[in-house]
Amino acid sequence: MKVLHLDKNHPLIIEQFKGFGFTNDVDYTATKEEVEAIIHNYEGLIIRSRFPLDKTFLDKATNLKFIGRLGAGLENIDTDYATQKGIFLASAPEGNRNAVGEHTLGMILSLFNKLNKADKEVRNGKWDREGNRGIELDGKTVGIIGYGNMGNAFAKKLRGFDVDVICYDIKDGVGNENATQVDLEELQQKADILSLHVPQTQLTKNMITANFINGFKKPFWLFNTARGKCVVTADLVTALKEGKILGAGLDVLEYEKASFEHMFTDNELPEDFEYLIKSDNVLLSPHVAGWTVESKIKLAQTIVDKVKAKFL
Repeated sequence: MKVLHLDKNHPLIIEQFKGFGFTNDVDYTATKEEVEAIIHNYEGLIIRSRFPLDKTFLDKATNLKFIGRLGAGLENIDTDYATQKGIFLASAPEGNRNAVGEHTLGMILSLFNKLNKADKEVRNGKWDREGNRGIELDGKTVGIIGYGNMGNAFAKKLRGFDVDVICYDIKDGVGNENATQVDLEELQQKADILSLHVPQTQLTKNMITANFINGFKKPFWLFNTARGKCVVTADLVTALKEGKILGAGLDVLEYEKASFEHMFTDNELPEDFEYLIKSDNVLLSPHVAGWTVESKIKLAQTIVDKVKAKFL
């Protein structure tokens, strides 16, 4: 097979593909239109998030047998159309689920103990112990929406804490020893912490709205390491101002472009984002929850293993 690599990944993917007898070409700079002009020459395609693989692109890919995406989701691919064309689709949520679980837990502990705020103050010569008194995770109820690879990995990280972990998922029977599956109403009644671990779909886009937030019985903490467009930022900011959300850890933002590599179309920051960056009870990171040294290796190996199992 001839395979085209459109994004830089761990070199093991090319090395192992060579071992399978595959021919590997790389093109990390071509436009979507330029790739469309040559994609008919390839049976395999490796991508992260450079551009969407829509019907127009897939119609040009007349010989394509597989697409490997080194990430958790396939939202930048028209999966229904690709499947109709008989293209094997491989994503790699197994590769970065541990990293996402650790990052989410780190965000919770950092916000609960005001580590980001305290660090900045000490660096500026301010020694405020009472103003940085934290709260403990023990005794809280953690609600997880989306209990697949990521939700499971996060729940596993909580096993060392004295917490109740509940989960909601559109699939039945996903609860396990790490989390009890409940309906959405029960999660909203009980949760002190809400962590999102869902893919971006029509069901999850704009999922966290004012109406959703107002359905919670008590103020809660929100953590999003899933997709930015799951949360309506304006409604989040309103809830933060009103105290309905006590704080937020956001690895992803509504404003991100589809490539995840850039955020804003222009240089003007949205007003709601200005509020977030000035808030001591908000912790932000640049879509790196699954972006570790180890996950880079595991993501590549996961795709290699899936392609090998399918074609060799």
